[in-house]
Amino acid sequence: MLKHVFIIGSRGLPAKYGGFETFVEELVKHQINKNIKYHVACQSENSDLAQAGQHFEYLGADCFAVKVPNIGPARVIAYDILAINQALEQIKAEHIEHPVFCILGNTIGGVISHYAKKIHKVGGTLFVNPDGLEWRRTKWAAPVRKYLKYAERKMVEHADMIVSDNQGILDYLNQEYKNVTSEVIAYGTEQVQSDLTKSPTLVKYNIGKYFLIVGRFVPENNYESLITGFMASNSTLDLVIITNYEGNSYYETLREKTHFDQDPRIKFVGTVYDQNELRFIRENAFAYLHGHEVGGTNPGLLEAMWSTPVNVVLNVNFNRQSAGDSVIYFDKEKLTQVIESLSALTVEEKATLHEKAQGLIQEKYTWEHICTQYESLFLKEFLLER
Repeated sequence: MLKHVFIIGSRGLPAKYGGFETFVEELVKHQINKNIKYHVACQSENSDLAQAGQHFEYLGADCFAVKVPNIGPARVIAYDILAINQALEQIKAEHIEHPVFCILGNTIGGVISHYAKKIHKVGGTLFVNPDGLEWRRTKWAAPVRKYLKYAERKMVEHADMIVSDNQGILDYLNQEYKNVTSEVIAYGTEQVQSDLTKSPTLVKYNIGKYFLIVGRFVPENNYESLITGFMASNSTLDLVIITNYEGNSYYETLREKTHFDQDPRIKFVGTVYDQNELRFIRENAFAYLHGHEVGGTNPGLLEAMWSTPVNVVLNVNFNRQSAGDSVIYFDKEKLTQVIESLSALTVEEKATLHEKAQGLIQEKYTWEHICTQYESLFLKEFLLER
């Protein structure tokens, strides 16, 4: 019997934004088991293919467009609610039996009790992928963080299965809420090489040998610690920072705290949208610095593990669960010493690190492997007491 899986919580297909959108696109692209039919909610304004209330097919998935009212921050909650309601209408109209709802993120957690009952009433199963620990992100105001923590608790309480993308997330959930029904399925990454011979961005900023940072421009990615640690070092290399800093007030705050503008080695170069060029920049970096502290299996770390021989990674549980012994770990107060020690690495030591990292990617983080795990989970029969 065909298993219908309704995916709620991404902006939709085709993927334009990374994160959950990339995950959903890779999930449907790498589908192996034809006994699964994917149905993907899409915000109507995010796709030329999506007309409000209508369906379209993309990579074999049935995509349904959801028109979301402009109601400010609550819009993301409204989107999930509208998407669930549209999915339930389709399930009833087409007499779909035992559907799976896969909700991405905890945003709707505050009202999930009501919708979990509706899902269970039609014989459905509720899976939740909470992503990272969103309530810890300092970009949110205190009331929002309080709501997100509450939403997380309610999602854990009402989901039939939590799918954590990192063992560190599951460890946290079990410590916080006890005996969580969960499986760990990581995020994936591609294993490809750039075919470029130069980077327009590196040429524009006249960059030779360099350390590299890539990531969202938010405090919990520890830009302050990375920049101050690098500035205190005796390295003669540049520090190339690829991030969406333009128009972000955090940039000025960081400049005032660190005075990075007085160090000619610090090069903010904006965002690089061309994935082929970004790959080239990763491949040619002397080392990649990863300061992400909040979240699960970070896509940027996986990309660096594949492309960059030497990765210097913040020593927190999430990162250790992802990278194992294939990277060099640092504590914030010792980053300068770690940076200075890298010049002593031999060619052989660098090659060994890269072989370990690429081996780990091929073993655990290919999209084929990730998507096969999800398919197995979606096809399981859950005999649950409700």
